Amino acid sequence: MAHVSVTINGRQYRMACDDGQEHHLARLAHDLDQRITKLRTNFGEIGDMRLTVMAALLIADELAEASQRARRFEEEATQLQESRRAAAERSQVTTAAIAAALDSAAERIERVTRALDHGADGHELPAG
Repeated sequence: MAHVSVTINGRQYRMACDDGQEHHLARLAHDLDQRITKLRTNFGEIGDMRLTVMAALLIADELAEASQRARRFEEEATQLQESRRAAAERSQVTTAAIAAALDSAAERIERVTRALDHGADGHELPAG
């Protein structure tokens, strides 16, 4: 277990974290400290606890908005997957229809070719 000293709102705290997470924890603490500093600039000295609560609420609001965006992205991804699946099914149906049409055309061409071959042998050509 690693330990990191961070400064938030002018106070130093010794925090424990998983090994390798020291830099991440320091960044988070720095971000929180910057938010509190900005709030203090905007609202003045309104009390350390109040500034900390306001910063926490701002972070909670950002988290809620990010969660909503993530849900919307997941819904859009699901819709896109369903659209892709439907398009693939339509493509298969279209491919099968084209193959059937080509097979039918090939059969007609073979019949006409056979009829022409019989006609060249001196037989009468079928009408139509």
